[in-house]
Parts: sequence; C-alpha cells; structure tokens
Amino acid sequence: MENKKLGNPNDTRYLIIIALLSIIVPLLVAFLMFMPQTGKLGDLNVSFLPKLHAVLNSLTALSLMVGYYQIKRQNPRLHRFAMVTAFVLSSFFLISYVTYHYQAAPTSFGGEGIAKTIYYFILITHIILAAVIVPLVLLSVYFAISGQFTRHRKVSRWTFPLWLYVAITGVAVYLMISPYYS
Repeated sequence: MENKKLGNPNDTRYLIIIALLSIIVPLLVAFLMFMPQTGKLGDLNVSFLPKLHAVLNSLTALSLMVGYYQIKRQNPRLHRFAMVTAFVLSSFFLISYVTYHYQAAPTSFGGEGIAKTIYYFILITHIILAAVIVPLVLLSVYFAISGQFTRHRKVSRWTFPLWLYVAITGVAVYLMISPYYS
C-alpha cells in the first residue's frame, strides 16, 4: 500500500535526519582525505583495509545488480534482500574507509601520462558521486521502508546507476593505486 501522506510528521523527521547525514558523511570523508590523522589509533595495522574495501565494493556492485535483476523479474522479496545487503556492505565500507583514513598515511598515485589522467578522472568522478549517492541511497531506503513505492522508484532510477558506478569505480581506483601502497 502506497503511503500518500505528504504531510506525515515522520517524513519530516526522517528527511531532516537524511539531510543531516547527507552533509555530515561527505564532510567527514573530505576532512579525513585532506587532514590525515595518521596513527591516532596507536599501532593499529590497517594496511589490509584497502583490499577489504575493494572486496566490499565488488560485493556491493554484485548485490546491486542482483537487486535490479530481481525487481525486473518482479521478485520484491529477493530484491529487498539484495538491496539490504548492498546497503549493509556499503555501510561497513564507509566505517572501514573512515577508520583507514583516520589511521593511515595517504598514498599517492605513481603512474604517469594517460594512466594518471584516467586514474584522476575515475577518482574525481568516484568521489563526487560517492557524496551524491548518500542522500539518494538514504531516500531510496526510507521510501521503500515507509511503503512509498512511487517515490522509491523515482529516486531509485537515479540511485541505482550512480551507486553501481561508485561501487565499480571504487574497485578500479583500488586496482590502479594498489601497486603504490607501502
């Protein structure tokens, strides 16, 4: 059943929370990228985390594609399972990513020429769209959970391809920069 209450106080409350998270999360990530906090967690070894990030991004992309396939097959139960899986994997990724950048020294890309151009194009579009998908994912999830499926479909038409791009380019960025990790 579609929730038609546009003046629903729950909508306002949750939309404010989504807006705040949509601002706080990208700002936190940007702060960690530009102001590394190396060693704040003591001797915690986080060198394995970039590889884990690539695995989490790969599994997120796979979950997104399974979810898309299942909704096209009109199987909402498996769609929901796949999309919740993608959301949980992305949440774990975000926590791990923040931990890594809080603890580790930044790694510079060492490639040159066209490889450098391609790397920075992928990286910049990945970063920008990663910030853009935060509110889109949260809105998609909220509209689905609250039974507002018309609104869910409208937002998800944008969320799915952008989220999939971010997940895939996250893996590409890792593969391109991994030879330069110390």
